Amino acid sequence: MPSKNRRAFIKQGLMGATGAGMAAHSLRSVNTSESRSASAEKNTGKILYRTLGKTGIRIPVVGMGTGDTDNQHLVKAALDRGIVLYATSRYYGNGRNEEMMGKVLNGRSRDSYLIATSVMPSGIDHQQGLYTAESDPAKFRGEMEESLKHMGLDYVDIFFLPFAARRESVFYEPLMRVMEDVKKEGKTRFIGIATHNFEPEAIRAAADTGIYDLVMTAYNFKHHQREAIDDALDYAVGKGLGTIAMKTMAGIYWDKERTRPINARAALKWVIRNKNIHATVPGITTFDQMESNYSIMDDPALTDEEEKSLVPPQELPVSRSYCRRCRACSGQCPERVDIPTLMRSYMYAYAYRNLAHARQTLFHAGDGRLPCLECKTCKVKCAAGLDIRDRLLDIRRLKDIPEDLLV
Repeated sequence: MPSKNRRAFIKQGLMGATGAGMAAHSLRSVNTSESRSASAEKNTGKILYRTLGKTGIRIPVVGMGTGDTDNQHLVKAALDRGIVLYATSRYYGNGRNEEMMGKVLNGRSRDSYLIATSVMPSGIDHQQGLYTAESDPAKFRGEMEESLKHMGLDYVDIFFLPFAARRESVFYEPLMRVMEDVKKEGKTRFIGIATHNFEPEAIRAAADTGIYDLVMTAYNFKHHQREAIDDALDYAVGKGLGTIAMKTMAGIYWDKERTRPINARAALKWVIRNKNIHATVPGITTFDQMESNYSIMDDPALTDEEEKSLVPPQELPVSRSYCRRCRACSGQCPERVDIPTLMRSYMYAYAYRNLAHARQTLFHAGDGRLPCLECKTCKVKCAAGLDIRDRLLDIRRLKDIPEDLLV
C-alpha cells in the first residue's frame, strides 16, 4: 500500500497538470528587459522563479540532477509536478542516463523542459585542474553529438564543458572553439562551464571569456571556499552569466555509516537564499525527495532551527566525516596520487550509494592503481584530520568489481 506521502503526491498529480502548465509558460514568456537583471525573480506563492542571466529564461529555482537515478517514473513525475531544469551527463553510466532521459522526454512538448548535459573531455589533469594535449576536440565534439542521439533531441538547451577549473582550462582554446561551434550550429542554445575544483577562479574566468552564458558550480553550506565563491558569483552575475548550483546537499549524510542525515531541506534552502544562484539541480532518487525539494519554493526562508541543523554534530568523530575538498592534500603524496578525486569517489560510494559513479571517478583519478599498500607510513596530512590512506585503500576495492555489476 502506498505511503501517506506517496498517496498525497499521487492525488496532487491527478488534480491536473498545473505544474507542467506553469513550467511551459515560464519557458515561453521570456521577458527581454527582465533578462538584464540576473537576479530577477518572481514568487507566485507556489513557485520561486529566477532568471538564468543573459539567457533571459525564467524558471523555477529548483531543478533536478538525474545522475543518481534510472527511474523513468520519477523523472516523469517531476516533469508533471512542474520541475523544468534537468541536468544529466554522458559521464553518468557512460550515456545510459541520457538514454533514460530520452525515453522520458519522447513525446513531451519541447518548450516544457530544459535539458543540460556535458561530455567529459579526454586528457584531464584533475590534480592541476587543467586540460592537456591529450584533450581531443574532435572526440569531444563527436561525443556531444552522440549525446543528442541518445536523448533523441535535435539540440540541448545547455551544454557544459565539465571539470573546468583553472583559468587556463576555462580558456583552453581547442575545447572553447568546439563550445562556440556547437552553439553556432544550433546543437545547443546556450553554453557554459561546470566546475568542481578551484571554483572561484573558474567562475571568474568563465565571465571573462565573453562567450559563455552560464556557469554550474559546486556550492553548499559545507564548502570551504564559500565566501570566495560568493564573491566570484557576484562578479559573474554582474557580467550577465546565469548560475546553477550543484552538490547542494553536501554529501547527504554526516557520517559514513549513514546514521546522521544532513537536513536536506535546510541545505537546499541555504543555497537558494543566495540571490546570485539562479537555479539548483539537487540529485533526486525518491518521490518524497522530489516533493520535498519542490515544496521548498513555497517557503524558501531558512528558519533558525534549520540553520542550527547545518552545524556539524559535536559528538561526530572526525573519522566519520567527509572530505571538505579544501585540497590541502594536493601535491603531498610523493607518488602523485590524485587524492581529492579519490576522496570524491569515496563520497559517491558511501554518502550517495552510487557505486557506478564512484567507480568511474576512481578510474578518472588514474588507472585504479594505488601505491598505498607499499607505503609503511603515509606522508599525507589531512587538514581535517581524516585518515587518507585508510579511505583510499577502502575505495580502491571498487576497481575489482566489473562495471556491469554496478549498473
